[in-house]
Amino acid sequence: MSNITIYDVAREAGVSMATVSRVVNGNPNVKPSTRTKVLEAIEKLNYRPNAVARGLASKKTTTVGVIIPDISNIFFAELARGIEDIATMYKYNIILSNSDQNKEKELNLMNALLAKQVDGILFMGSKISEEHVAEFKRSPVPIVLAATMDKEKQIPSVNIDYEKAAFDAVSHLIGHGNEKIAVVLSELDESSNEWKKLNGYREALQAHQLPINEEFIVSIGQGYDAGMKAMEKLLQAEEKPTAIFACTDELALGVIHAAQDHGYDIPQDFEVIGFDNTRLAEMVRPTLTSVVQPMYDIGAVAMRLLTKYMNKEKVEESTVILPHRIEYRFSTKEEE
Repeated sequence: MSNITIYDVAREAGVSMATVSRVVNGNPNVKPSTRTKVLEAIEKLNYRPNAVARGLASKKTTTVGVIIPDISNIFFAELARGIEDIATMYKYNIILSNSDQNKEKELNLMNALLAKQVDGILFMGSKISEEHVAEFKRSPVPIVLAATMDKEKQIPSVNIDYEKAAFDAVSHLIGHGNEKIAVVLSELDESSNEWKKLNGYREALQAHQLPINEEFIVSIGQGYDAGMKAMEKLLQAEEKPTAIFACTDELALGVIHAAQDHGYDIPQDFEVIGFDNTRLAEMVRPTLTSVVQPMYDIGAVAMRLLTKYMNKEKVEESTVILPHRIEYRFSTKEEE
């Protein structure tokens, strides 16, 4: 019965196709008795309005494509939630796709979404290459980046100030008397947010006249296992750090558990600060001090910015920077 058309509904209800269209699209200019008749026909025939067909008439499908690296990652799950809530408020449907942070897959997904006639695209990824920017500029529909930024800030985006956030986290560790501070990153790439965090780390050490020890800059990959490997490497170094700034909460958990496996105490032997303040921060013991990146808000504000572009509303600021803060817990020492 999936081939039921608006014509079948009109014939069943004894009205014109225009009237059925008005009922389906929520137009108030329909008599209540007529609306009831049409709704009964729709239910009886199990008619499902085709969004793309509706879109061909109105040039809009009220659908937004969302490209996300990995929905199973708590960070992106919260972001997606913020996007979804605002999309629902503005009556947009979402097509969600996982890109696994693979450039080829990201560009393929973009073209697949455009083929589905989406009205706009929200993009999240760790690296934005020149190829990405060229594709974004070619897009016939608006694109907004969430928790992602291109180097030249040519594409509208919503983020926090990653450099300043890292600077604040490392300065906090220095304020506790730590002079040997390591940083654990997912990747070292100039087009990624991690690079900005590394810059913030370096700036904090320089601002406090502390030397930068390249051995304390560790990048072994993403996630919990990479955090464990990074800490193993730091524990084997001749000179050990007294504090670790981990660029994601997952990395921080790996760091903490690897240290504990070797009999070290957190925070007495090593203070640890994470980044993102995901739910993981409260699940580990001791609970994790972490930089609060407001993921839900980033998703919500990015979706709202996209609706402005899609509806040709005035946009005051295309590069939005939201505030960050640090949530202090027990993986760092208490203030003296």
